[in-house]
Amino acid sequence: MNKRAISWALALAGAMSISPSIVLAAPAGGDAVAGKRVFMRCMACHNVKAGAPNKVGPNLYGVVGLKAAKATGFRYSTALAKSNITWNEVTLDKWLTRPASMVPGTSMVFAGVPNAADRKAVIAYLKKPVS
Repeated sequence: MNKRAISWALALAGAMSISPSIVLAAPAGGDAVAGKRVFMRCMACHNVKAGAPNKVGPNLYGVVGLKAAKATGFRYSTALAKSNITWNEVTLDKWLTRPASMVPGTSMVFAGVPNAADRKAVIAYLKKPVS
């Protein structure tokens, strides 16, 4: 074993003995990273990049904190336009669970995301889209 390999082995052994919480901690932004993977199901209909055009659905960049049905250049259903919803963690979670249950008459034809952890990750991604 050469000096470099020995140094790496000692460094690794030292790092592992520091603290399990340091070694095993999830990287910052892990939820948003997972959310990006889940959001891939949504990309056929939605963009989430500043200035990107609307698709079949509106661009969702900056949606957290906004009133529903307010993206410029997109034609929303009357039901969503009259909903008076503000998108936050609670309303987005309910919407992502099953849009048609939250707003009957919505034009969004998406069954929903049944897994709560997936919904939470998507919301983290919508709050701060990662590249």
